[in-house]
Amino acid sequence: MPTVLRLTRAGAKKAPFYRVVAADSRMPRDGRFIEAVGTYDPAFKPEKVTWNVERVNYWLGVGARPSETVGQLLDRNPPTVAVQS
Repeated sequence: MPTVLRLTRAGAKKAPFYRVVAADSRMPRDGRFIEAVGTYDPAFKPEKVTWNVERVNYWLGVGARPSETVGQLLDRNPPTVAVQS
């Protein structure tokens, strides 16, 4: 099962909010996922990104590949502080 870390869209029309999830790459964008590992809110300036550091590191450690967008978020906002979920 090829696993990816990617965004799923939530929120209202014209007010998007995203969850960062670990999902099977064959599932649809907003379809079934394995686990939510963070959030991304582009409405805040600067953008607000939260991570569950332990779980992000776990998924990256077992071979999950981040999508292009999640990879950019990881570079700009590295997961350093644990978030309880």
